Amino acid sequence: MTLDAEQLAELMGNANPGGGLGERMGVEISEASAKRVVGRMPVANNTQPYGLLHGGASCVLAETLGSVGSAIHAGEGRIAVGIEINATHHRSATEGHVTGVATAVHLGRTLATWDIVITDDEGRRVCTSRLTCMLRDA
Repeated sequence: MTLDAEQLAELMGNANPGGGLGERMGVEISEASAKRVVGRMPVANNTQPYGLLHGGASCVLAETLGSVGSAIHAGEGRIAVGIEINATHHRSATEGHVTGVATAVHLGRTLATWDIVITDDEGRRVCTSRLTCMLRDA
């Protein structure tokens, strides 16, 4: 089951699914389910001093998407918290948006693991990330 924006906001306590940081960075989620989450973020204002997309910004997008999917999988009365993330940065992005697609690798009772592929507006891979979230009672 894929959640719409209203259902996602309700699940996340009527907060921005990306939290305050995701909101400040302009993260927008367009699709969310327990198996796949898609979102995007502008490159502008998320850069390092050389005008390139900051690697930490890619990690924020990746963790946001994987955490949302983990929270959906965990269900009502439970929360998901990231416990490990890694990222390989393949190429730079200097303009437009980057889009992340998080795909569930493992959805267990206490852990959820995600592969997140981030691409630029031309569909070129910018970053590959893996996130593991711990699922626990709220």
